[in-house]
Amino acid sequence: MRVTRSIVIDETELVERFIHASGPGGQNVNKVATAVELRFDVRHSRGLSDSVRERLVALAGKKISGDGILVIAAQRFRSQARNRADARARLAALIEAAATPPKPRRATKPTRAAKRRRLEDKRHTGSRKRERSGSGWD
Repeated sequence: MRVTRSIVIDETELVERFIHASGPGGQNVNKVATAVELRFDVRHSRGLSDSVRERLVALAGKKISGDGILVIAAQRFRSQARNRADARARLAALIEAAATPPKPRRATKPTRAAKRRRLEDKRHTGSRKRERSGSGWD
Protein backbone atom coordinates (compact mmCIF):
# COMPACT_ATOMS: atom_id res chain seq x y z
CA MET A 1 0.00 0.00 0.00
CA ARG A 2 1.62 3.24 -1.14
CA VAL A 3 1.05 6.12 1.30
CA THR A 4 3.50 8.73 0.01
CA ARG A 5 6.38 8.67 -2.46
CA SER A 6 8.78 7.48 0.21
CA ILE A 7 6.44 5.45 2.45
CA VAL A 8 5.19 2.07 1.28
CA ILE A 9 3.45 -0.31 3.68
CA ASP A 10 3.75 -4.00 2.86
CA GLU A 11 0.40 -5.82 2.61
CA THR A 12 1.68 -8.53 4.98
CA GLU A 13 1.93 -5.92 7.77
CA LEU A 14 -1.84 -5.30 7.64
CA VAL A 15 -4.16 -7.68 9.45
CA GLU A 16 -7.87 -7.42 8.66
CA ARG A 17 -10.64 -8.99 10.69
CA PHE A 18 -14.25 -8.89 9.56
CA ILE A 19 -16.88 -8.57 12.29
CA HIS A 20 -20.61 -7.98 12.53
CA ALA A 21 -21.42 -4.28 12.36
CA SER A 22 -23.86 -2.59 14.70
CA GLY A 23 -26.57 -0.19 13.61
CA PRO A 24 -29.07 -0.18 10.76
CA GLY A 25 -28.95 -2.63 7.87
CA GLY A 26 -31.82 -5.04 8.45
CA GLN A 27 -31.11 -8.74 7.98
CA ASN A 28 -27.83 -7.84 6.30
CA VAL A 29 -26.39 -6.85 9.69
CA ASN A 30 -27.21 -10.24 11.21
CA LYS A 31 -25.98 -12.36 8.30
CA VAL A 32 -22.88 -10.66 6.90
CA ALA A 33 -19.71 -9.53 8.70
CA THR A 34 -19.34 -6.16 7.00
CA ALA A 35 -17.38 -4.19 9.60
CA VAL A 36 -13.59 -4.23 9.28
CA GLU A 37 -11.04 -4.12 12.06
CA LEU A 38 -7.67 -3.20 10.54
CA ARG A 39 -4.57 -3.83 12.66
CA PHE A 40 -1.14 -2.39 11.90
CA ASP A 41 1.97 -2.99 14.02
CA VAL A 42 3.54 0.47 14.19
CA ARG A 43 6.59 -0.50 16.26
CA HIS A 44 7.78 -3.29 13.94
CA SER A 45 6.86 -1.78 10.57
CA ARG A 46 9.74 -1.70 8.11
CA GLY A 47 8.12 1.00 5.97
CA LEU A 48 8.23 3.74 8.62
CA SER A 49 11.18 5.83 9.74
CA ASP A 50 11.71 6.45 13.46
CA SER A 51 10.51 10.06 13.30
CA VAL A 52 7.32 9.11 11.43
CA ARG A 53 6.75 6.23 13.86
CA GLU A 54 6.98 8.57 16.88
CA ARG A 55 4.60 11.14 15.34
CA LEU A 56 2.17 8.38 14.35
CA VAL A 57 2.05 7.04 17.91
CA ALA A 58 1.37 10.57 19.18
CA LEU A 59 -1.30 11.25 16.54
CA ALA A 60 -3.15 7.96 16.95
CA GLY A 61 -3.64 8.35 20.70
CA LYS A 62 -6.15 5.78 22.02
CA LYS A 63 -6.19 3.86 18.73
CA ILE A 64 -2.79 2.36 19.58
CA SER A 65 -2.66 -0.49 22.08
CA GLY A 66 0.08 -0.95 24.65
CA ASP A 67 1.82 -3.36 22.26
CA GLY A 68 2.13 -0.63 19.62
CA ILE A 69 -0.62 -2.01 17.38
CA LEU A 70 -2.81 0.56 15.66
CA VAL A 71 -6.45 -0.58 15.42
CA ILE A 72 -8.85 1.09 12.99
CA ALA A 73 -12.49 -0.04 13.00
CA ALA A 74 -14.60 0.83 9.94
CA GLN A 75 -18.32 0.18 9.79
CA ARG A 76 -19.73 3.26 8.05
CA PHE A 77 -20.90 1.41 4.96
CA ARG A 78 -23.12 -1.63 4.41
CA SER A 79 -20.63 -3.44 2.20
CA GLN A 80 -17.46 -5.15 3.33
CA ALA A 81 -15.43 -3.84 0.39
CA ARG A 82 -16.29 -0.20 1.08
CA ASN A 83 -15.52 -0.57 4.79
CA ARG A 84 -12.21 -2.21 3.91
CA ALA A 85 -11.31 0.66 1.56
CA ASP A 86 -12.40 3.17 4.22
CA ALA A 87 -10.18 1.59 6.89
CA ARG A 88 -7.18 1.57 4.55
CA ALA A 89 -7.81 5.19 3.51
CA ARG A 90 -8.00 6.25 7.16
CA LEU A 91 -4.74 4.43 7.92
CA ALA A 92 -3.06 6.08 4.93
CA ALA A 93 -4.34 9.52 5.99
CA LEU A 94 -3.02 8.99 9.52
CA ILE A 95 0.41 7.91 8.27
CA GLU A 96 0.49 10.79 5.78
CA ALA A 97 -0.28 13.27 8.57
CA ALA A 98 2.53 11.75 10.65
CA ALA A 99 4.92 11.96 7.69
CA THR A 100 4.73 15.75 7.48
CA PRO A 101 7.00 17.20 10.15
CA PRO A 102 5.49 19.97 12.30
CA LYS A 103 6.51 23.53 11.51
CA PRO A 104 8.97 24.91 14.06
CA ARG A 105 7.40 27.58 16.26
CA ARG A 106 8.99 30.98 16.06
CA ALA A 107 8.86 33.01 19.24
CA THR A 108 7.21 36.38 18.69
CA LYS A 109 6.47 39.32 20.93
CA PRO A 110 3.06 40.97 21.14
CA THR A 111 2.79 44.33 19.39
CA ARG A 112 2.51 47.56 21.33
CA ALA A 113 -1.13 47.93 20.23
CA ALA A 114 -1.94 44.39 21.43
CA LYS A 115 -0.41 45.15 24.85
CA ARG A 116 -2.42 48.39 25.05
CA ARG A 117 -5.68 46.61 24.13
CA ARG A 118 -5.04 43.89 26.72
CA LEU A 119 -4.43 46.44 29.50
CA GLU A 120 -7.54 48.44 28.50
CA ASP A 121 -9.63 45.28 28.62
CA LYS A 122 -8.23 44.45 32.06
CA ARG A 123 -9.07 47.95 33.33
CA HIS A 124 -12.58 47.71 31.88
CA THR A 125 -13.19 44.29 33.47
CA GLY A 126 -11.85 45.48 36.83
CA SER A 127 -14.08 48.56 36.84
CA ARG A 128 -17.12 46.44 35.92
CA LYS A 129 -16.42 44.13 38.87
CA ARG A 130 -15.89 47.11 41.21
CA GLU A 131 -19.27 48.54 40.17
CA ARG A 132 -20.98 45.22 40.87
CA SER A 133 -19.52 44.83 44.34
CA GLY A 134 -20.99 48.10 45.65
CA SER A 135 -23.96 48.12 47.96
CA GLY A 136 -25.83 44.91 47.37
CA TRP A 137 -29.26 43.70 48.49
CA ASP A 138 -29.45 44.91 52.06
